[in-house]
Amino acid sequence: MFRIFVPDENDGLGGGSLERCLVVEELSRACSGVAVCYAASALGSYAILEYGTEEQKRKYLPDIASGTRLAAFALTEATAGSDAGNIKTTAEKVSGGYRLNGTKQFITNGGDAEIYTVIALTDQSKGSRGASAFLVEKDTPGFEFGKKEKKMGIRASSTREIVFKNCLIPDENLVGREGLGFVMTLRVLDRSRPGIAAQAVGLAQGALETAVDYARQRIQFGHPIISIGVVQNMLANMATQVEAARALNYAVARTIDSGAKQYTEESAMTKVFASDMAMKVTTQAVQVLGGAGYMRDYPVEKMMRDAKITQIYEGTNEVLRGTIASELRKRKARRE
Repeated sequence: MFRIFVPDENDGLGGGSLERCLVVEELSRACSGVAVCYAASALGSYAILEYGTEEQKRKYLPDIASGTRLAAFALTEATAGSDAGNIKTTAEKVSGGYRLNGTKQFITNGGDAEIYTVIALTDQSKGSRGASAFLVEKDTPGFEFGKKEKKMGIRASSTREIVFKNCLIPDENLVGREGLGFVMTLRVLDRSRPGIAAQAVGLAQGALETAVDYARQRIQFGHPIISIGVVQNMLANMATQVEAARALNYAVARTIDSGAKQYTEESAMTKVFASDMAMKVTTQAVQVLGGAGYMRDYPVEKMMRDAKITQIYEGTNEVLRGTIASELRKRKARRE
């Protein structure tokens, strides 16, 4: 599965966004926490895939493709979440490379990944335009791991603090060029957000299937509850919402795979729509199961907890609605 998003020439299968979304969706039907481990490795690889040198690709991508080394993307900090331009981690140019100092927070695959794409400031006076991207390997001196988070959901996925203390990175580990980090981050997140939508679609599908199976077996008033009109309406609405989100996500993935240069708006839309859908559908699945749905004997309470994070990471839905509105304004301006 890890070979899917890696090109043929780097021991991959040369798949695109759609193929990756299919894998994430299917994994998420059973456990979105496991799916996130997979998707986050793809996220950590995208900077290499799109901006890396041939040497960087040859060095890192075959191991990522084989699944022997996980990747991670390190952007978020205490002061920089949705406001990605407010990072404080620095990369000072020194003889032979860069010296990293700072702390990253809430890093998916943190501690388990072997390869990290890290966004740090090479020129603090330029703000976000002074950010650059670096490849940092797990055993690099000065690279440490902090607190492992205890989370509401996706507990199978490691979320951890990572710390740089005078961590020396060689020149050849700079991805692209200095100052490209923030632009690279926006591009990488545009490409990865359909993966969050796929996670949302998959876990909603799993919740729907559990609710249907339970409704067929649960007897009340002498009949399975699936024969009750209000339950039928709930399940019908859930199924329709899942299919609508799936169709949108596949369409966006195909747009990315077509080679389109701009898909910020579509990427934000599918993430927002699918994650809101997943929260609704998993909540309704718990309701269909009633008291049983609230218990850990059934998976829907876990799915409901897992769904919440899809509305938060890789850009909160509130921020992404602003992104969509901004793209709409730009579109209108171009027409005029």
